[in-house]
Amino acid sequence: MLKGAVLAFDFGEKRIGVAVGEWETRLAHPLETISAEANAPRFARIGELIAEWRPVELVVGLPFGLDGEEHDLTRRCRRFANQLHGRFGLPVRLVDERLTSVEAERRLREAGKGVRDNKAAVDSLAAQEILQDYLSK
Repeated sequence: MLKGAVLAFDFGEKRIGVAVGEWETRLAHPLETISAEANAPRFARIGELIAEWRPVELVVGLPFGLDGEEHDLTRRCRRFANQLHGRFGLPVRLVDERLTSVEAERRLREAGKGVRDNKAAVDSLAAQEILQDYLSK
């Protein structure tokens, strides 16, 4: 059985949702949303999170169209995953993230919160969904 923390990322052009989980409990939790658009501050913050949580691996959500086709954001997420591996030397797993944002928005609405006013929360909850799917398999 694998042991240790796992960080997951819901990559977006404007924000990156981050979640953390543990192999021992197989539970994922939303952590934060990185709002910087430039690479330098994004990777600086990711480096801080890696230093803090000391994950054994990283997970990146890979978006596909509902028909399973890749698109521009799919390719950007693959590049982001490659950059994570290159910079931090940790294994990076790619996980199908179809409908995770829809599920995150549903959870926010159920909690009585507006989606429009809580975009950052949607991103970290989507990262949690991605990671929970990964840890559950």
